[in-house]
Amino acid sequence: MASKDLGSDGQDSGVEVRIIGDPIGKGLFATRDFKSGDVIFEERPLVSCQFLWNAAYGYLACDFCMRPLETAEENAARLAQDPQLSLPYPECCDTRKEAIVECPHCDVSYCSRECRESAWNQYHRTLCLRTFQPDPSHPLVMLQEAWKWWGLVPGAHHCRAAEGRKRKRNTDADNGQMHYPPETACIMLLARVLATVRQAEDQEGATALFLQFCHRTVNQEEEIAHKLLGAEFHNQLEALRSLMEKSLWAPEVEHWLTPEGFRSLVALVGMNGQGIGTSPLSRWVRNCDALNLPPQERQTVDALIDNVYQQLEKEAGGFLNNEGSGLYPLQSACNHSCAPNAMPTFPYNNFHLAMTAVQDIATGDEICVSYLDECNLGRSRHSRIAILRENYLFTCRCAKCENQVGDPDVTSEEDMEDEDEEEEEDE
Repeated sequence: MASKDLGSDGQDSGVEVRIIGDPIGKGLFATRDFKSGDVIFEERPLVSCQFLWNAAYGYLACDFCMRPLETAEENAARLAQDPQLSLPYPECCDTRKEAIVECPHCDVSYCSRECRESAWNQYHRTLCLRTFQPDPSHPLVMLQEAWKWWGLVPGAHHCRAAEGRKRKRNTDADNGQMHYPPETACIMLLARVLATVRQAEDQEGATALFLQFCHRTVNQEEEIAHKLLGAEFHNQLEALRSLMEKSLWAPEVEHWLTPEGFRSLVALVGMNGQGIGTSPLSRWVRNCDALNLPPQERQTVDALIDNVYQQLEKEAGGFLNNEGSGLYPLQSACNHSCAPNAMPTFPYNNFHLAMTAVQDIATGDEICVSYLDECNLGRSRHSRIAILRENYLFTCRCAKCENQVGDPDVTSEEDMEDEDEEEEEDE
């Protein structure tokens, strides 16, 4: 069984969703050839959200599309903790501060009136606190604080070795990698799912849109459960569920507010959330690179950019982006491979995703991405499989894993060192 995806003009987009069968479910397949570097498809999320700690650290982003709300210069000065930092070529900055607007009822900001209207019509009418000084006892405020201080969140596997590594310019905002600390999902993404259903004219249809995502809490065939849904997290999940129920209960969403329904909602977001990264600085750098400058001026600009990134590395490490996650129907249909042929990118510096081929893809090939970040993808077969089992409830049998099946079935020395470092920092 297959379902072709059609573009906005009704034409075949070049991909189709096919039912593969248990335990995999479905997959996305090419209906035409793609060359490495081609954009396979583009899509917007059904819903998305900035990470709560990311926002608390001062990363300013549109509350709807995650487009940055600070200029490249403001962004660099804040991250470098240098208020005197100055960037040339302000015309290379994409941020249009004159277009920024706020919700008239609360302190939420948007990059445009269009985003404000879209958010209000989709979910914000339900979630708006209608005050510029949120009451700490409001259930929605308590829900967000409880999430921020819960030490373990969906998909919170991470790579400490990557924290001190210099980031490559121009690619900061283009990949969907997840970073630590501290989140790889957000409780407000769950809240926006429920609010979207509540505000939808066709509530059954809206519910069906979200139920298309994988939301199993246990893989019975392999007898594994999502790591967040074990007995050790029962109290935390119940506290979150109770606050969510106080905030958003309505007859049309009550099935997701039962203990089992809430577990499936957590699994839905934890297993399907795609990381989103946006950055005014990386866009400014890209636009500067495109300038036609005399050689001496080009050398001066490159030296300045290198110096800025050195300052950022010293003060902020690798965490330069506005970060969040979203639910994308086509992207979620892409299965995992430890040797992926495609990668999600964000070329418009907002939540708009472009799936890009990283290898040549022939008609009929399955389009696969990596569910692991770059660092975890480089770990041993044993470690990769362990992470995927904990977070996505399957044992990877991709070509790379099958080719490495004869490798020692233990964590590599490098992996063990990383894990030892994590344990020491957690003590």
